[in-house]
Amino acid sequence: TASSASRLLWISLMTARFTRPYFLTPVDYIRRGGVLTNINPLASISQSIVNEFHGQVVRILALETTELIGSVAAMDGCNLLAQLELCRRQRMAQSLAPGVRQLLSQVGWKPRDVELVAATSGPGSFTGLRIGITTAKAFAYAVSADVLGIDTLETIAAGAPDQIRALTAVVDAQRGEVVAGAFQRDTQGWFRPTSAAELVDVDTWLESLPGGTLITGPVLHKLSDRVPDGVTMLDASYRIPKAATVARLAARDYAAGRRDDLFALAPRYSRRSAAEEKLERK
Repeated sequence: TASSASRLLWISLMTARFTRPYFLTPVDYIRRGGVLTNINPLASISQSIVNEFHGQVVRILALETTELIGSVAAMDGCNLLAQLELCRRQRMAQSLAPGVRQLLSQVGWKPRDVELVAATSGPGSFTGLRIGITTAKAFAYAVSADVLGIDTLETIAAGAPDQIRALTAVVDAQRGEVVAGAFQRDTQGWFRPTSAAELVDVDTWLESLPGGTLITGPVLHKLSDRVPDGVTMLDASYRIPKAATVARLAARDYAAGRRDDLFALAPRYSRRSAAEEKLERK
């Protein structure tokens, strides 16, 4: 139940032993070899939402758990305070709650100071999504905070440099498939989807990309030697979804009045799990 889950998370946050995660400190964008490289996702990413907050000051805890190495971030109003990369030597289930505890200590917050908990809601890893959404809901329930699920592909797109106007974001769906979605910036500078995300065979997706397309996403490290001529990959430093970006998107949506139902929020998987498909075949 939500009540028992929240109690378990609360105990974990207060008592867990953990390895100190790597703490990211803000730095500016720099230019390397003609390619703009974002050394840190905390740099220069909150300014675009200042005007949308209309004086609201909301303390946001953001979780990103769709990749092997997750992250957590704290945002106060339109100011990003810190982001922590979770311990690389531990599984997500082991590192997330201690990482949240470390983050709250770093920024001087008590759990009850958090007013909004945001987490990537998919597509992405089955296990990572379950852990992130369950943790977000349990934490929000325990401290009476609001909760928001943030699209993973939009999170990846939003990590691109300001000068990028259009791109396609993609994540690994396993079994030789990917989930891809196209985005374009609106007049306020936010990336908006131009088509529905699609689960597609990776070879079919690569062959369908027109010349001049800019692509981004963590799966590209496995596909770099297969990308067609005329298609450009965004620099690797931009491709991974980050909790800092989750916080920024959550701040935008919260300021616009969006709220997710605590009990209805669920991960959005690209397909049914192998266990579910196996059960259906019986």
